[in-house]
Amino acid sequence: MTQVQPSAPLIELRDVHKSFGSIEVLKGVSMSVRDGGVVCIIGPSGSGKSTILRCINGLITIDRGTVRVGSFAVETLTKDKHLVPLRHEVAMVFQQYNLFPHRTVLQNLTMAPVQVLGEKPAVVRERALALLAKVRLTGKENAYPGELSGGQQQRVAIARALAMQPRVILFDEVTAALDPEMVSEVLNVIRELAREGMTCVLVTHEMRFAQEVADEIFFTDKGVIVEHGPPARLFKSPNDPRLKAFLDKVL
Repeated sequence: MTQVQPSAPLIELRDVHKSFGSIEVLKGVSMSVRDGGVVCIIGPSGSGKSTILRCINGLITIDRGTVRVGSFAVETLTKDKHLVPLRHEVAMVFQQYNLFPHRTVLQNLTMAPVQVLGEKPAVVRERALALLAKVRLTGKENAYPGELSGGQQQRVAIARALAMQPRVILFDEVTAALDPEMVSEVLNVIRELAREGMTCVLVTHEMRFAQEVADEIFFTDKGVIVEHGPPARLFKSPNDPRLKAFLDKVL
């Protein structure tokens, strides 16, 4: 009987080290994410969570180790022009929405696919309108970011990421700057993306949400992954005392 080999991970970090000056932020991080997987990275502030995301999409260079995303060896992509194909596959949504304030919502969504990927404006416009419907912002296409609430701006940022038709979306504390009543509307959009099979890697403080949507949780502390596993095990019976102490504070 032929054994079916498990497919290679879509994202794989191996022994990744990163320092900023004399501060060692990542001290040998290894992790993998399967295609269609939903992974949450949790941990105290300053533990290296956001740095991991920035290593995955080449926003920062690593000092040692390897980062693979599909066919890309990310640590070898040293020039901006080499990073463009990677950024097509790996979109990122930030805590601060990073929308262009002088551009309408629709222009924010269509600029990169047209200017960077060279797609036809009419095709991109149609896709952008469909994405605005997906994030429940139909009718806001001609609004400017300053006219929207924080939750609406963050949903525009997610739609803008989706406009690039990525295989992976990285979410970096996307609810941290929002008022509590706006958090659920953003999490609902991410929940739907996860349900549809989008590969998602989230740095989040929303523990209940992580527990609900993640296939796997990675707990980081002081630049290392201390423990990882499915949320049912990690949240109910953590092995490491650092994770137990962290969960006691945040749950």
